[in-house]
Order: sequence, then C-alpha cells, then structure tokens
Amino acid sequence: MVFTRLLVSACLLGQKVRYNGSDKRLGDRLLALWQQQGRIVPICPEVAAGLPTPRPPAEIRPSDGRIFDDTGAEVTDIFETGAQIALTVAQREGCRFALLTDGSPSCGARFIYDGSFSGTRIPGAGRTVALLRRHGIAVYTPSDIHSLSMALEREDRSA
Repeated sequence: MVFTRLLVSACLLGQKVRYNGSDKRLGDRLLALWQQQGRIVPICPEVAAGLPTPRPPAEIRPSDGRIFDDTGAEVTDIFETGAQIALTVAQREGCRFALLTDGSPSCGARFIYDGSFSGTRIPGAGRTVALLRRHGIAVYTPSDIHSLSMALEREDRSA
C-alpha cells in the first residue's frame, strides 16, 4: 500500500535542531507507526535555510511581521527561505499534511511568541505554516495528532 506522506518537524523526531540545541521528541505511538510505514518527511526549515544549532531565539514582531533574534538582528529573509525550502520538499514528496512544532516563528500553527522575548504567546502562524497553508497543505500540531491520524486514514482510503 502507498501511504500519504507527512512533513514533520525534525525536532519532533528527536533531532537536536531547536534554537537551543535541543529536540522536542514526540513519543507518540502514531508517530512511530508513521515512521515504520515510511510516511515521514523530516524538515527543520531554520536549519535547512542555513541557521546554526544552537542559534539565538527569534520571534515575529506582530506590528510589522518581521522576525528578529534576541540580539536585535533581523532574520526575516532566512525564515522566508526556510519556509520556501519546506514547501519545495513537501511538494516534491507529495505531502498533503504536516505535523509541526507549535510556537516557533517557522512552525507555529496555533500560537507564536509576541516579539518581546518575554515568553508571551499570541495567536498566530509561523512563516512555514502560513506558506504551507497557502499551498493547500494542512498543518497540525502535536496536540492535534489524533485529528491528523483520522485525516490520513481518510486520505489513504480515497487514494
């Protein structure tokens, strides 16, 4: 059987690619099953765009949508590049769904941080999520993994 492919944040798979050099391994049986089925297409848009690990944390400034790291350097273009790379990979691999880490200026799907580096969350989407959605790729967060599972099952049945 050919399974629907799924773009997944590399940090959820245990890769130490987050800004602070850590991962956010998601120890869910569904993710393990999808890995066994060969569905998973890992991506870290920030690393794919050339950012190092570790790197300064970055946040989207809501007033103008630009992204700055905590040293004050604007990194919007790098995040845009990472989003484009993620979209290209998703399209090449036939991914119609993505499972991404919430909160980051790339992968935030439900919330991002408010640009003040105070830990304040606001509703919003990161650059990669926004671009994927504009191109018809449904984005889920780890808290939505069961909804994603149902969507994948529907997709597999209709294929």
